[in-house]
Amino acid sequence: MMTSEENNLLCRVEGTAPMGQLMRRHWTPVCLVEEVSEPDGAPVKARVFGEDLVVFRDTDGRLGVMDEYCPHRRASLVYGRNEEGGLRCLYHGWKMDVDGNVLEMASEPAASGMAEKVKHTAYPTSEWAGLVWAYMGPKDDIPVFRPPAWAPTADTRVSIAKVLLPCNWAQILEGAIDSAHSSSLHSSDMVPARVDSAKATANTWLRPSTDKAPRMQVQRTGYGFRYAALRRPLTNATVNDYVRSTVFVAPATALIPPNNLYNVANINVPMDDTNTAFYFIAWGHPAQTPETETWRRFLRQTVGVDLDARYRPLRTMENMFWQDRQAMKAGNFTGITGFPNQDVAMWLTMGPIADRSHDRLGASDLAIVEFRKQMLDAVRAFAQGSPAIGTGAEAATPAVCAFQAIVPKTTDWRTHDTRYIWQEGADHPEFEDSYSVKA
Repeated sequence: MMTSEENNLLCRVEGTAPMGQLMRRHWTPVCLVEEVSEPDGAPVKARVFGEDLVVFRDTDGRLGVMDEYCPHRRASLVYGRNEEGGLRCLYHGWKMDVDGNVLEMASEPAASGMAEKVKHTAYPTSEWAGLVWAYMGPKDDIPVFRPPAWAPTADTRVSIAKVLLPCNWAQILEGAIDSAHSSSLHSSDMVPARVDSAKATANTWLRPSTDKAPRMQVQRTGYGFRYAALRRPLTNATVNDYVRSTVFVAPATALIPPNNLYNVANINVPMDDTNTAFYFIAWGHPAQTPETETWRRFLRQTVGVDLDARYRPLRTMENMFWQDRQAMKAGNFTGITGFPNQDVAMWLTMGPIADRSHDRLGASDLAIVEFRKQMLDAVRAFAQGSPAIGTGAEAATPAVCAFQAIVPKTTDWRTHDTRYIWQEGADHPEFEDSYSVKA
């Protein structure tokens, strides 16, 4: 059980909150590349760590991530003119480039020299794996951008579904690393079958187990932790275990056990204390990984069908997440289509920030307990001057990956040889160590 003070320390990210300051020491997704793909196109509003941002691509294709509000009189730059190498405020015509330099002050005499004295807040950016990334930490110590474990090479296909959710990042992250819930909540979409490992079909994911009470084991690392959910397989259960090993990469990424065709991950970006940008990711070989629109249809996360134009769910608590009670009577466990929507229903019903002081945790919650303990330890250490968890030499390497397999009971899952899923017979591409950024 956590105290209310610990819950606030874990969850809150705005302003000087220690957790938000810790997260700012990591490169953070701000929006999808597809939202700002056009040079001189419409600027996009984003919100990260309680800070309102404007994202745009200039005439030369460079990305800008800046404070949304004009340094002059704080009018929103989301409505500005994106033209000729900068973003111009509509109010008085001040124009800023992607680095925050004030190029023009239409309302001021040229002889005033005021433009040279004003610098707008702008963040270093990178473009990788379909996302616009920004570094929002101290400008005197900007780390090199390194590709995440779920997009290790430029040859990797990455398909992303984006959803903006009105709840805290930590309850979403806990859902992502909680293997036990999938055997109940997702039982109509992750179906037990006599297969030799997890399989993907067009409509469901097949699993070789009916065991709803996995045994949990955890291995802590410098970047987070790995854990295994051990279940009885449908065949040869006396000598084998079915292992699903999930990886938590601090501060807010989960590498989820793959199927036979592609790998799965999510990253949860705190917009503020009570809103989160949830990115659900399929990645792997282009021949086997679904394309973006196929992935979104599979998840029931398509803009204009399941989401509004701003990536907010049309399924809400007010309309009961479109739950179909007749389908439940016919055998569907939740009556909610799209297994991420089943998760969303659970996360949102916990409230804007889940009150963990009332939790009653059991043996199946070992990963949840480890997440809370590790992140509270990490944020306290950071507040005392230690480096942020998962940075520097402790950062996750591209070799870190989740796995699932039927293995002999004599096998220690911690030493099981793992590689991310790639097309059979095709060489795994060489890892990228870093990627050029605009700093």
